[in-house]
Amino acid sequence: MKLLQLTLFVSFASCGEKQDRFYEIPSFSSKFIKEKRVSIFLPKEYHSSDKRYPVLYMHDGQMLFDSTTTWNGQEWGVDEVIDQLVESQSIENVVVIGIWNGGNELRHPQYFPQKPFESLPQTVQDSLYNLYHDQGVPLFANPVQSDKYLKFIVSELKPYVDKNYRTKNDRRSTFIAGSSMGGLISMYAICEYPEIFGGAACLSTHWPGIFTPENNPIPDIFLDYLSNHLPDAKTHKLYFDYGTETLDALYEPYQKRADSIIRNAKYDSSNFLTLKFEGHKHEERFWKNRLHIPLKFLLKMN
Repeated sequence: MKLLQLTLFVSFASCGEKQDRFYEIPSFSSKFIKEKRVSIFLPKEYHSSDKRYPVLYMHDGQMLFDSTTTWNGQEWGVDEVIDQLVESQSIENVVVIGIWNGGNELRHPQYFPQKPFESLPQTVQDSLYNLYHDQGVPLFANPVQSDKYLKFIVSELKPYVDKNYRTKNDRRSTFIAGSSMGGLISMYAICEYPEIFGGAACLSTHWPGIFTPENNPIPDIFLDYLSNHLPDAKTHKLYFDYGTETLDALYEPYQKRADSIIRNAKYDSSNFLTLKFEGHKHEERFWKNRLHIPLKFLLKMN
């Protein structure tokens, strides 16, 4: 980690009064995956307090705080939403760690749950590697590597964050969240590392894995995995949601099956919530509009 120490936290220049709350690691090196850009958002009183804070790890870090870093000019507005909730005493304040995706070459390979993928017949795995985005870019430009991506988070990034920031590093204070493929990898993370993550927020979870439901075995293998790997309901929280427009229009039948699996595992309203949002599309502006709900669900004041 010596190289990382040389690039310790550069403040975002464009954050105005929040400049001392935004920090960035431009290139966090890893022995598991290609280096990652990481954004960090601190509570308002962080520098004037000795308190420790829970931590929320979020995928697609470039989409969370600043619309000028996004491909579509939209953002989640995570900082604004959190500040509003903290001011109204709706949630406990929290450190947010935004892990940037690696673009088309790495996003799908790192967010597609690996053990379900490897349970597919080899012929199906091979066929998935031959799929392309509309713009002619391979859907899987690299081998599926979500297990390595999660190892990076839990064995390299989290220890670094806990060492360098005043965090509550226990399971009940550590959460993970994302949307679409980020919802899938958040679900996978809490199942693979139930001792690390106490809660997951999975917005617009992309159960199809690819972009068509026809002749698609992927949702079944995801749901089979979920039924066999759910963490203990006594110690974990799960949040899911979906809209009804664009890609989100595909999700309801799969989410209902997931809900049944989760309820059968003894989850109830105290630790499990799924919501449907009529008219919501598969876009950051809609995730921003409802982000306050999973945040309150995971981080509500005791």
